[in-house]
Amino acid sequence: MSTVQDILRHKGSDVVSMVADESVVNAARLMNERGIGGVVVMDGGAMVGIFTERDILRRVVAERRDPATTTIRDVMTSPVTCCPVDTTHDECMKVMTERRIRHMPVVQGDEVVGIVTSGDMLAYRVRDQESTIELMKSYVYDNR
Repeated sequence: MSTVQDILRHKGSDVVSMVADESVVNAARLMNERGIGGVVVMDGGAMVGIFTERDILRRVVAERRDPATTTIRDVMTSPVTCCPVDTTHDECMKVMTERRIRHMPVVQGDEVVGIVTSGDMLAYRVRDQESTIELMKSYVYDNR
């Protein structure tokens, strides 16, 4: 059974993080530059939250806060739903679906070692199913 570690091996384990006292506008700029939908929020070396596009929409724009003066700490999602590296693909998908989250940090002990998104999970599932289809075709056509 595949795990989130397998997904990280394929996509990479780069984690983009920011400190909690940075402004929302700086976070949005970094997310735009990196082409990502969220950042892990750190404070003193510990993960204290996650800040995503959804947080910007719901907690900044909808509440008419000034993104230049609002800190990430004030609008981040905390506590963070995360998973250990040995979590199966299916378990991770289930949690993401049930909790309606799109970004999940992956941890090993207290260390954040990667982040998986709902898009990563879907892409992995599609690759796995395509591989299974090819194997089945090969089996059917090679055994005639």
